[in-house]
Amino acid sequence: MDYRVQYRRKSDGRTVLINKPDENLDISFKKTEGSLEMSVSAKSAVTLDYALLENILKIKKADVFFLNGYQSWTDSREVSLQEGAKEKDVRKIPGFLNRKFFFDRYGDSVFYDYRPSLVHGYDVFYVKGVNGFFSFNRNFENAFAIYEVDKQSGNLSVRSDVKGIELEKGESCCVFNLYTSGNYEEGLKAFRSFFCCSKKKKIAGYTSWYNHYQNINEEIISSALENMDERFDLFQIDDGYETFIGDWLEVDEKKFPEGLKKTIDRIHGKGKLAGIWMAPFVAETKSRLFREHPQWIRKDRNGNYACCGSNWSGFYALDLQNPEVLSYLKKCFDFMHGLGIDFFKLDFLYASIIEETPGMSRAQACRKSYALLRALAGDALILGCGAICFPSFGYFDYMRIGPDVSLSFDDVWYMRFMHRERISTKVTLQNTVYRSIFDGALFGNDPDVVLLRDSNISLTPQQREALITINSIFGSLYMTSDDVSLYDEKKKKLFSLCMDMFHNSSERSFEKHGKTINISCKYKDSTRKITYDVEKGILL
Repeated sequence: MDYRVQYRRKSDGRTVLINKPDENLDISFKKTEGSLEMSVSAKSAVTLDYALLENILKIKKADVFFLNGYQSWTDSREVSLQEGAKEKDVRKIPGFLNRKFFFDRYGDSVFYDYRPSLVHGYDVFYVKGVNGFFSFNRNFENAFAIYEVDKQSGNLSVRSDVKGIELEKGESCCVFNLYTSGNYEEGLKAFRSFFCCSKKKKIAGYTSWYNHYQNINEEIISSALENMDERFDLFQIDDGYETFIGDWLEVDEKKFPEGLKKTIDRIHGKGKLAGIWMAPFVAETKSRLFREHPQWIRKDRNGNYACCGSNWSGFYALDLQNPEVLSYLKKCFDFMHGLGIDFFKLDFLYASIIEETPGMSRAQACRKSYALLRALAGDALILGCGAICFPSFGYFDYMRIGPDVSLSFDDVWYMRFMHRERISTKVTLQNTVYRSIFDGALFGNDPDVVLLRDSNISLTPQQREALITINSIFGSLYMTSDDVSLYDEKKKKLFSLCMDMFHNSSERSFEKHGKTINISCKYKDSTRKITYDVEKGILL
């Protein structure tokens, strides 16, 4: 095994790449059974770029291995070199499309150099094959561990993204602390033991998004609340109640002339948790915040506003280093607490690290921003979304682990050529299965909504059945945007069966076989087995 470290000298800004200690940096490397550790100590002031451990493992052509995507929505899957492992490089999208829609801002291409010869994943990696392997990042508070597989040689390397960490003379930093095991089952057990989040109650509920989207108002929300299934624990008001993204203190008076307080009180009156959607780290161009407080918007290295994507009227990252921004966010959360909010769905959280933060790696900046949200939310539950998974540990109760469910199986055809974080039921079901190892360890998994209705949807009945079945097996949230009271008897029976399975199934497992996945779980003292067709989106 070889290693390399790249850093910049503060004295003259020169970039230096080394594979052994030099006059500026000491390197301490330790390999024991089950552990790879590496630290650096500065002999003079330096800024770290990255560290790389090479040739850790040789992956065979037929071996199946897991690539965990960058953030909540990024496609995450088991692949093999034999099947032609590949990943979409958003930088290959025609420039005029990227300049208009900013597809490159949703994922890791803002800092990771995609190369045709490699595929990569974040913070956890395993191999299923003749020679099993499991590894995860125990240094997640300091750096992303990026597992890179060379598609030609099969060599596995791990890159530590420590870029931005500043060390003065005499200071040191851990750059790697990797757990490793040559046994998949043993490694999975160690992973779940190391993180082991406080187990949260499984929650079933209603969200307004996947039927009405932003087109909500007092009448629509009141009707949905009136028809809410009595078995639900949560009623969540999603995007559309605010005037513009970023203006969280301003409820749209045309849609909600009486504000939200009466609605929240009615939710509580039914004995349910009241949830609200927010995107606290961003503001759109039409917002009052953007117009009146441009100094609150983060700048990129060229002095331009840091764009996060093209949703709404285009949206930009807030400067979390600005005390006025922190004060504003506190007011927003205090306002929500005053309404009686019990559950926050906090979205587009990758925005906090869309640009580098001086003196910190992206992982460190991410942890700091998510700790802020935990402090602001207080005792309320947090569902993270559009967030980076490992830095969320200990701060979020639940986490979306796939992109938004689409009303057609794989969304519109042209979006399939765009970014890795696109809306897709096909992709999110894949993520629901492969990221199921996170559930109860890093957080409770949110596989997104189940939908059985016949109107305003293009998913086939068979695809809807697959969606609700797989979500009920692997999720800690069981959410819908349907009016369950309108289901026919067949749908009501399936919905009730899956809700019972959601609450009472255990011992979940899965195994990939080409384009199908065999799934099993323990349910009512027996083993239930299903086979899912990944390409068709149906149960066989």
